Amino acid sequence: MADNLEILVRQKAEQWLSGPYDEETKKQVKNLIDNDPKELTESFYKDLEFGTGGLRGIMGVGTNRMNIYTVGMATQGLANYLKKTFPNEKIKVVVSHDSRHNSRLFSERVADIFAANGFNVYLFDSLRPTPELSFAIRNLECKSGVMVTASHNPKEYNGYKAYWSDGAQVTAPHDTNIIAEVQKITSPDQVLTNGDKGKITILDEAFDQIYLDAVHSLSLSPEAIAQNSDMKIVYTPIHGTGVVLVPASLRKYGFRNVVTVREQNIPDGDFPTVISPNPEERAAMTMAIDLARQENAELVLATDPDADRIGVAVRNNNGEYVLLNGNQTCSLLLYYIVKRWSELGRLNGRQYVIKTIVTTELIGRIAESFGVPYYNCLTGFKYIASIIRNNEGKTQYICGGEESYGFLAGDFVRDKDAVSACSLAAEAAAWAKSQGMTLYDLLKRIYVEYGLFREQMVSVVRKGKEGAEEIRQMMSDFRAQPPRTIGGSPVITIRDYQTSTCTDLKTGLTTPIELEKSNVLQFLTEDQTIVSVRPSGTEPKIKFYFGVRGELDDATHFDQALQKLDKRIDAIKAELKLV
Repeated sequence: MADNLEILVRQKAEQWLSGPYDEETKKQVKNLIDNDPKELTESFYKDLEFGTGGLRGIMGVGTNRMNIYTVGMATQGLANYLKKTFPNEKIKVVVSHDSRHNSRLFSERVADIFAANGFNVYLFDSLRPTPELSFAIRNLECKSGVMVTASHNPKEYNGYKAYWSDGAQVTAPHDTNIIAEVQKITSPDQVLTNGDKGKITILDEAFDQIYLDAVHSLSLSPEAIAQNSDMKIVYTPIHGTGVVLVPASLRKYGFRNVVTVREQNIPDGDFPTVISPNPEERAAMTMAIDLARQENAELVLATDPDADRIGVAVRNNNGEYVLLNGNQTCSLLLYYIVKRWSELGRLNGRQYVIKTIVTTELIGRIAESFGVPYYNCLTGFKYIASIIRNNEGKTQYICGGEESYGFLAGDFVRDKDAVSACSLAAEAAAWAKSQGMTLYDLLKRIYVEYGLFREQMVSVVRKGKEGAEEIRQMMSDFRAQPPRTIGGSPVITIRDYQTSTCTDLKTGLTTPIELEKSNVLQFLTEDQTIVSVRPSGTEPKIKFYFGVRGELDDATHFDQALQKLDKRIDAIKAELKLV
């Protein structure tokens, strides 16, 4: 088997030495053949595939790497599918990009290929957030769009997210159909290039204002902002696209005291001030929190490189800055928005909210208390967008989110939107302040009212071909030998989203799961602990999600109650050999 793989890799690599590739690419391939067999294998052992987030991979030469050739062939496949799906129609598309290395090069290549296929193309003049790309597709009545980004992945990655006419990332059947078309493109010779530049329209800051007007329409408490317009906010774009629009949006909402982290305002694909440009990690927000201490700021906000994920830090009662996890941010924002909708008389029984299956169950408790139905969906914002699409004209989407720091209010964007989420987080802080509270106080009040929910996530990274096989084996082992107890509590329910079955271990009864199939397992215990296991669709890792519950009878006991739940999660991690 190893010999066969070596032969296949060598054959694919040699095609790049003689095919229609530029000289620098050929030189790099030759170097891998002569000097680095392991990297040669990683670069050529398979073709880069569309995953849950589109196309994503390490930049470099080879069929399994992000470069102008793999980007070009994927784009031609997408273009061919668009022509098949919309025959005899005028096809318009939008292209945008983040701050990563080669992002502008890739976006211009994508725009050129679309133009060469006869499409009218809108290309942003420079880097822009993912949510604005989603908004542009809908606003400009396009059939598709591409965002060149690897989101919060390490600096060696790039990729692109493919979007459909509703402004959402592609879902079934379009995702598999696009893959089929991409697989038919086996050589750069099949890619149409040198398109008519007259077909490419540049979008600039005039379009930004249209998007910012839509974001501002979400505002629910202008009076509270007016009272607290001088509330000090520290914001960092972590060298990404958020710098273009987040401060502008906060100003448009009425906040006059926004301080940015200067060193991180500079778009830079090396992300030089952080190890990882991910607001899920405290280290990425260290500079912002340090600045907040100096400035005595009341709120810290951050966005990832393509500004779809939001990071939030708030001051606790000791004046220390606490980084909220994605579940807490989602719960706070959803509570604030739904409560304000209720107070403003907007709820009439025809609204709903959405969470993903690995997001805190607290969302459901909050929604139910206001009489608002909620949906559970698979992990990934494209599934939230799919529910919004299916309910158009019937019921109204208010907001929704996921544990991985994604949130969306309103439906004019169909992906997570950290630009609007930052604005609403600031507004929620101003509203809480007008009620004599901080956001931290509000979070504790929510826990007292609905119960204390605590969640954590552990990612186990396994890179490359061997890593992918190890992750597959881990999932297979969990299916073959599921845990009987977790944290000392018996497992009573197993949900297998791959087989679409929910099994009650007490009765042995199996009921169907009415969602698309997905490689996810969930184990539910008698004490309402939930452990979820799923391989990432966009990164070389397998993720473990832990959710435990307790009661909080008094906000003054919050820290102790939280520590108790954290110890329970630590014990479960040790049980599963994750620490």
